[in-house]
Amino acid sequence: MSISQRQTASGRPLRVAPAWVGAAPAGSSADHYLLPVRDAVWIWSVRRFARLALWALPAAAVLYGWLTLGVNIPPGPLPVGLLAGWLAAIALIALAGLLAGSPTRRVAMSGLLVTLAGATLLLPLAALPEETAVDAVPIAPGQVPILVEVACAICGAGMLLLGWAVFRSKLVNPADGVLLMLASVALGAGSYAVKPLPTVGALLLLAAGMGLAWTGGRLVPRA
Repeated sequence: MSISQRQTASGRPLRVAPAWVGAAPAGSSADHYLLPVRDAVWIWSVRRFARLALWALPAAAVLYGWLTLGVNIPPGPLPVGLLAGWLAAIALIALAGLLAGSPTRRVAMSGLLVTLAGATLLLPLAALPEETAVDAVPIAPGQVPILVEVACAICGAGMLLLGWAVFRSKLVNPADGVLLMLASVALGAGSYAVKPLPTVGALLLLAAGMGLAWTGGRLVPRA
């Protein structure tokens, strides 16, 4: 039994892709602007992963908001805080990846690097006891809370840059960038913030994360 030229063996429509995708500007050499199909498929897969990974941001906001309310959690606050930070890091990396094709890609990459630097400084200070942190690093015991506040401020500054990149990217909803910048201010204040402010920051981060995940999931590259 012969197979139709427009169908596969399973009966599904046959999709034929050209050997190259992309187009060259007028008056330029086409060889410098042609993109192999294998690279296009790889880029599409990376963008699809980034769109799905954006849903980790609202999940991290929910966990962080749970911590700010002081609710007794069976595993303890430390595992929940580490899980929230891990999910936030995945989402921010995905956000910077989606903004790589926008005019604000340099700002987004700078914001991501600054946020990761703050998280790297905050992780050992928050996870280890104060005595262990003092033994590991030659600092005075009273300087550990100061370093924690500095790490929170660095993370907030990085998220502020990411929010500005979202606001100016013209790729997603600019309101999500405003919400992300407001959340970065509330979260970057650390323990200096008034008691309701961290919870408000978590709610702002939840709203920004839901908006970015929804609009980011609907992004389709131009034909």
